[in-house]
Amino acid sequence: MRVWVISSSPNKDGLTAACAAAAANGVRLAGGEAEEVRLNGLKIGHCQACDTGYGVCRTDHVCDMEDDFQALHKRIPEFGGFVLVTPVYWWEMSESMKAFCDRLRRCEATAGPDSRLRERPVVAVAAAGGSGNGTITCLLSMENWIKQVGAKPFDLIAVNRWTRPYKLVTIQEAAHAMAGQKRE
Repeated sequence: MRVWVISSSPNKDGLTAACAAAAANGVRLAGGEAEEVRLNGLKIGHCQACDTGYGVCRTDHVCDMEDDFQALHKRIPEFGGFVLVTPVYWWEMSESMKAFCDRLRRCEATAGPDSRLRERPVVAVAAAGGSGNGTITCLLSMENWIKQVGAKPFDLIAVNRWTRPYKLVTIQEAAHAMAGQKRE
């Protein structure tokens, strides 16, 4: 299975980066192909709620706002599964992950059975490196997003700096299991 590992931390050597690397390694160990993308290196603006709250995202399932989002959105069908890894900021996804997910939700949740994410498995990882707080609230938001776009929550993993050693193994195993499954 080809899996997209999407992370959203400005820190290239921190907990979130270690979680993304563990996921990519798990995919590769299963014989899959992992491609990593770091959202913080891209320009993805927040949703502008065009027109009367929905623009062409509702009807054409694309976003009208020009930035790096369009190139990522077009690539969604290339992947059989996804791993979303975000640091936890204020009990929520990072701003870059939130911007990406909000715009993707606008395009795909309204597509119904034609969603590009339909039935695709997703592993969501919430990494709280500082206080260790907010992982469950963040994962709840991520799980809701996964369901709204028509994807399948494969696993939801909370990790903090105290649980890092064994949770990196958990993330690797979850990605390995997801990448090793046959798509129905």
